[in-house]
Amino acid sequence: MNSSLDRNPVILVHGIWDTKAIFKTLSAHLSQLGWPVHSLNLTPNDGSLGLDLLAKQLADYISEAFDPEQAIDIVGYSMGGIVSRYYVQRLGGINRVQRFITISSPHSGTLTAYSLPLPGYLHMRPDSDLLRDLNQDVTMLKRINFTSMWTPFDIMIVPAKSSQMPVGKELKLKVLLHRQMVTDPQSINALVEELKAPIKNKISS
Repeated sequence: MNSSLDRNPVILVHGIWDTKAIFKTLSAHLSQLGWPVHSLNLTPNDGSLGLDLLAKQLADYISEAFDPEQAIDIVGYSMGGIVSRYYVQRLGGINRVQRFITISSPHSGTLTAYSLPLPGYLHMRPDSDLLRDLNQDVTMLKRINFTSMWTPFDIMIVPAKSSQMPVGKELKLKVLLHRQMVTDPQSINALVEELKAPIKNKISS
């Protein structure tokens, strides 16, 4: 088994109405395999704050927790994938994130975001200003190991194919429920393989 010295710290970023507790199973599994695992609670988690401001919380957490030269990997679940994309694409994360994996994230929006008129929900609606902004230069994610994981059975991300991306690697899994995407052995094993993958494009410092 590789030691944790061979592996980047992994930051797990949760979705709306969740806390880092949703990663209990995943975090324990990754830690057992030798990864240094970190996660934070985005606050508030109810959609009343825009995703760009939640991304600033992620950026601040990373700045405080890690040396500036430390490369990191990010796993963003559901809304957390969009929050993480904003960090990577707009707040300088592209320069230190080496592996970026989103799990059932509404990259092209979700119809369920019409349920409430709050800033976070507005950002996750199809063709929102924030998603349009991120998607117009999505090709920058080709510079890092980027993977989107999703399930066609998702009823939280509607349509489910909204979790697909035009760049990077795609993993389509037959997992029944949105929340099971971070607990199902099939999903966790697929994630582990992506975290083990060699870096395609080493970023020169």
